[in-house]
Amino acid sequence: MAVVDVQNINGKKVTQIDLSDNIFNVQVKSVVLHEVAKMQLACRRSGTASVKHRSDVKGSGRKLFRQKGTGRARRGDIKAPLLRGGGVIFGPDPRSYSYKVPKKVRSLALKMALSSKFQGNCLFVIDRIELERIKTKEFLKVLDTLSIKKVLIVTDKKNENLELSSRNIPDVKILRSEGLNVYDILKYENLVILESALTAIEGRLLR
Repeated sequence: MAVVDVQNINGKKVTQIDLSDNIFNVQVKSVVLHEVAKMQLACRRSGTASVKHRSDVKGSGRKLFRQKGTGRARRGDIKAPLLRGGGVIFGPDPRSYSYKVPKKVRSLALKMALSSKFQGNCLFVIDRIELERIKTKEFLKVLDTLSIKKVLIVTDKKNENLELSSRNIPDVKILRSEGLNVYDILKYENLVILESALTAIEGRLLR
């Protein structure tokens, strides 16, 4: 069983907790992590790039000049792609870049991402973070006390004071357990999980 210390917001050890080896101590394979992280980024792409093709450009369909006898190249209407203001050839159209990898692979990648943080001593468990009011300065004091930077904090439920107090701080993100994903875990150097969120994470991954 993987064991980790549970700290309070003052950085003092409160107790210890056992972590499931099936989640926090599995063999990490970079190929699996890369595949799932790449899928997540592809699904986030908007795919809204678009151009006007010849049929989309507003303009007359009249032939500009006669076919023969002018000494010039053959020309159609004013919407031709070779003319300024004409349509675009082979330009992008709106599309979806999203695709899926098997559910078991996504689940395994999430376990590997959590294991990589535990094995790298970048996983911290805090008993609770409760702020009396929305104040960025107070939240920064908590981070300074814990000596943690570039951190992803996972909560079990909505914590408005915590979420709003941290939104202006670079390299800090608050995420609820149901939204935990591979890309965000790998993006941030440290991972902080509230003790109450561990149950939700284990319930999600030990099905």
